Order: sequence, then C-alpha cells, then structure tokens
Amino acid sequence: MKYLAAYLLLIEGGNTSPSASDISSLLETVGAEADEARISALLKDLEGKQVADLIAEGQTKLASVPTGGAGAAGGGAAAASGDAGAAAAEEEKEEEKEESDDDMGMGLFD
Repeated sequence: MKYLAAYLLLIEGGNTSPSASDISSLLETVGAEADEARISALLKDLEGKQVADLIAEGQTKLASVPTGGAGAAGGGAAAASGDAGAAAAEEEKEEEKEESDDDMGMGLFD
C-alpha cells in the first residue's frame, strides 16, 4: 500500500511517470524502507495505464459493495423503551469512540 501511496503522491505532485528510484527516494524521505521487487511489480502492473481510469474503475466496483445499515435499527428499538434509550445512546457514543481511526498505531508508510 505504501508503494501505491508514494506513486500516487508523485503523480499528484506533477511527476507523470514516476520511476522506481522516484518511489524509493520518496519513501526514504519519511524513513520507510523500500523493497525494489515490490516497486517493480507495482510499476509493471501500472505500465500503460492511466491512474484516472484505474480510479474510475475502482469506484464502479466499490459502488456494488454493501455498506450495511442494520445496526441503526437496533438502536432505534432500544430508544423506544425509556431509560434504555439513554443507555443505548451512551453505548453508541462509546462504539463511535472505539471505531475512531485517529490513531490506529500505524503511519501512512508503515
């Protein structure tokens, strides 16, 4: 993932065709080790392809992924029973806090 992220950052920065050395250099600037074999595999997979086209293709694939929604129904049923509603709201706040991804113990290039 860090190799793709570095590749995309280089593209966004104006480098229309990042090389393996460009990706390695970028990763080294943030203290990440670069695996040349993985960089080569990434570049081979992306060869001759436009990033915008790949992103558009990925978005169409993600559109078919179900995102759930059944969890909200349970919270609404509990809220209808007086004090249970306050407990459910408190529990929901705790779950949101646990699900927060502010610091998941990893950096962008780990």
